[in-house]
Amino acid sequence: MNKTFRIAIVLLALALGTALCAPRQSLARTPLLQEGKTSVYQRIVTHPGARLYAGPDAGAAVLRDSVKTFTVMYIYGRQNGRLEVGAGSTQADGWLDEGSATVWPQAITMLFTDRTGRAPVLFFRDLPALERTCQAASVKETVQGYMAKLTAQGTSLPPDFPVVASEPAANAVSEKNFYLLPVLNVDSRYQGLQMLEVASINPGISGERGQKPAPAPAADLRTGFAFVIDTTISMKPYIDQTLKLIRSVYDELEKSPHGDKMAFAVVAFRSDMKRSPGIEYTAKVICDFKTVRERAQLEKALAEVREASVSTHNFNEDAFAGIKEAADHLHWKDYGSRVMLLVSDAGPLGAGDAGSLTGLTPEALADYLRTNKIYLTALHVKSPAGRKNHAYAADAYRTLTRQSDNQASYIPLDASTEARGTRAFDSAGKVLARSYAAMLAATAKGRLLESPRQTQVQKERTPEEEARRIAASTGYAMQLQFLGNRQGSTAPQVVRAWIADADLEKLEESPGAPVLAAEPAVLLTKGQLSNLYRQLKLLLRGSEDAFLNGQDDLFGQLRSAAAQMSRDPGQFALHPDRNLAENGLLDEVLLDLPYKSMISGLTQKDWEDMSTGARQSLIRRLKGLIARYEEYDRDATHWESFGAANPEDWVYRVPLSMLP
Repeated sequence: MNKTFRIAIVLLALALGTALCAPRQSLARTPLLQEGKTSVYQRIVTHPGARLYAGPDAGAAVLRDSVKTFTVMYIYGRQNGRLEVGAGSTQADGWLDEGSATVWPQAITMLFTDRTGRAPVLFFRDLPALERTCQAASVKETVQGYMAKLTAQGTSLPPDFPVVASEPAANAVSEKNFYLLPVLNVDSRYQGLQMLEVASINPGISGERGQKPAPAPAADLRTGFAFVIDTTISMKPYIDQTLKLIRSVYDELEKSPHGDKMAFAVVAFRSDMKRSPGIEYTAKVICDFKTVRERAQLEKALAEVREASVSTHNFNEDAFAGIKEAADHLHWKDYGSRVMLLVSDAGPLGAGDAGSLTGLTPEALADYLRTNKIYLTALHVKSPAGRKNHAYAADAYRTLTRQSDNQASYIPLDASTEARGTRAFDSAGKVLARSYAAMLAATAKGRLLESPRQTQVQKERTPEEEARRIAASTGYAMQLQFLGNRQGSTAPQVVRAWIADADLEKLEESPGAPVLAAEPAVLLTKGQLSNLYRQLKLLLRGSEDAFLNGQDDLFGQLRSAAAQMSRDPGQFALHPDRNLAENGLLDEVLLDLPYKSMISGLTQKDWEDMSTGARQSLIRRLKGLIARYEEYDRDATHWESFGAANPEDWVYRVPLSMLP
């Protein structure tokens, strides 16, 4: 299981705590406890259309005609098919029908991963049905048989068919249709996957008043292809080669009836201007997207690009600043498929580097690109001058471009000589550009690309072969997403079902490296995210102080806070001066959590034995997460209001990999 995937709900309850803690009243009550617990309360999440009643009886008055979807509440009682609930842990607010809410013990939701190398997720009737599938003589054939019956036209399924629904097979769930897969139970008996009981809730079909309408989908697929180029002294040959490559592809597009559906842009980057005076810029847009009809403008702009005249302060350059400049300032909105090609002979400045403009780690920037549906490929020019830097750069770019099938969109270029490097660049670049152009033509003709799921053989590939693999997987995922947006595809509406978090078809092929099909996330409101941000800043300050002063007493604070915030939002807010051990909650909170964080997994001895490098790594991670949360707050596109007028109540799905 990926290490980042196991990063638990670490600060989840802190994030939710503000909303769940009401002021203490004179007639305070206590919610119902979870079974076997002494201090962890039962909670629910409301469905679309839930109503709040004054009492448990059928004739009770309606207190609230429409409770906001995904409101998390404590349970105070059960009677006549209704739940007595309250937003705070000290008093009840009213009654809900049991069918309009889901009991949610861990408050985790799952997100479908990109379809770059996996089959659609199947929803099984119950846990035994999923277990029998995992124990089948051929799991792959069994799963494919289920999918064939589900998608067959005019086929009536028997009442006891093991699978009740599937993720859309011929497209992806539209990013315009927000969905929730709350995790109800977890079974971890099989190595390489988690079996999860979920409730699939699609608020897009609820018809809630005030819900913003989805924008009209694009009629045709268009591709925006952005080059993000290192323009420091050593990169002169590749600046020239980029212009030649664009000219070559433009020549081909001019002959195609779909040529005007692909556009190119160029962004340049260097490094920190304060530490390297005279380099002119850290990152800037050279030219926004231009089609073949506007090629002269892009060619002119690129022809005027010059390599830096002075050296930068470090061999590493601020590649992340270039990537983020391209993500933020190019006009992507007109393009259903979004491709970015990074070209550099250096590694990136990391989150711990004072010269980093973004402050993001590779993991945080990867999350940023995924959120904006931008597929990045890194072309790493491995020149002799950067030999000592090659391993660091490769690790950073592989992490940055990791796909759901565990393969990275990373292409190392042998640049032992300038001629070799430029040939490899030209070959890989042409394959990528031509492949995405072919995807446009296929989509225009109504032809689905072939699924790349069969190309799983691991071997040393040439840059051209690797570019072809990357284009096949990302092109397929982008086409499915475009079709899903155009058709308004939704997640299946299922009351309760079981799924696997890994691609079942791949288990037999790669049991030690599962292909993730769904990843855990949590819904945070703007207020909750702000609270989480402040707490992380405090943790960072404490970590830095402890590191600089050589102290070993930070461990108790970190582990207790992480564990506490994983399960019970109220306690931390009610007793901010105590840790879990003092509250007697530590063992109870850690018990049976489905995902563990780095912090909650540490022992006192681990912390004391942690090397200087490991402590620095923890500090860098906190810095990177803080920078990412600032971007969440600024992201106007992906916050969901669900009719709430107050922006503080809007929600964002934050992957658990983005929690410390």
